[in-house]
Amino acid sequence: MNRTRLLSHVTFALALLVVTAIATPLQAKPIKLTYSIFFPPTHGQCQAGMEWAKEIEKRTDGQVKITVFPGGTLTKANQCYDGVVKGISDIGMSCFAYTRGRFPAMEALDLPLGYPNGIVATKVANDFFQAVQPKELQDVKVLYIHAHGPGLLHTKKPVNSLNDLKDMKIRSTGLSAKVVKSLGGVPVAMPQGATYESLQKGVVEGTFGPIEVLKGWRQAEVIKSTTDCESVGYTTSMFVVMNKKKWAKLPVNIQKIFEAVSQEWIAVHGQRWDMVDKEGREYTLSLGNQIVDLDKSESEKWRHAVRPIIDDYIDSAEKGGISAKANVELLDQLIMKHGAR
Repeated sequence: MNRTRLLSHVTFALALLVVTAIATPLQAKPIKLTYSIFFPPTHGQCQAGMEWAKEIEKRTDGQVKITVFPGGTLTKANQCYDGVVKGISDIGMSCFAYTRGRFPAMEALDLPLGYPNGIVATKVANDFFQAVQPKELQDVKVLYIHAHGPGLLHTKKPVNSLNDLKDMKIRSTGLSAKVVKSLGGVPVAMPQGATYESLQKGVVEGTFGPIEVLKGWRQAEVIKSTTDCESVGYTTSMFVVMNKKKWAKLPVNIQKIFEAVSQEWIAVHGQRWDMVDKEGREYTLSLGNQIVDLDKSESEKWRHAVRPIIDDYIDSAEKGGISAKANVELLDQLIMKHGAR
């Protein structure tokens, strides 16, 4: 083969390699993200969060890989938000109430406004955030919010009236601590993860929370009675947020997928809250525990007792520059809109 022919073959081969490279682009490395969730892995809300992560991976065709750290193993419940801001985790799920004073506008969500169930509370929380857009959340990308059904009283001995509750030590967090105090109990702050042992050892005599905690956190094993006080039903709102820099680095098409899936998962979490509430109710009854229903007269006493909490919140938040009165009125309207009353 002469030199000219050899050069021709070499040139052709190189051209073929170039064409092949253009036609077959290199597979981009997947975007790897971490997700810190304070719920234990067996909890329905943790499972919903993990399902969200899997759906993101699915819809991005594997371009995004999310490693979930449940049970506060990456950042503890009260450190989760700051952990996202600082980049310890890329995404985080926890409660606003675990860092009291950090989210003054969002605290209005947790007031004892009479939430009837988880789907209503969750829809209200997201509508409220979209309407208010509080400055306190501008250091993260808010993906969505969810909130549990009405917080009820779970105790080691039956509570049929305010007199029964007087001076009882009750585990509570955030504004629910004020609910306990206004009803005559003694609030004791602690995260859900510490509640079982505290009830077991008698450190506290009861806990305020959605009825799902009786199964999700196994607390039905260490209480004997639940007081259905829906008339003062508060919620605890929970964030799912992402580090702002990581969000900004995502391609626009990936951001749209995150937003679409997050919008869908609002209903997923709300329905899951109601499902786990139903399971919690069935579980505690299966262990022989009782559920006390307050009569109309007693319910009104409880409602009257907690009203100062709402008024005090409005007064203090207004002094801090927040349109608290308007925000509470908006929440009442949203609860009505989503079928609470």
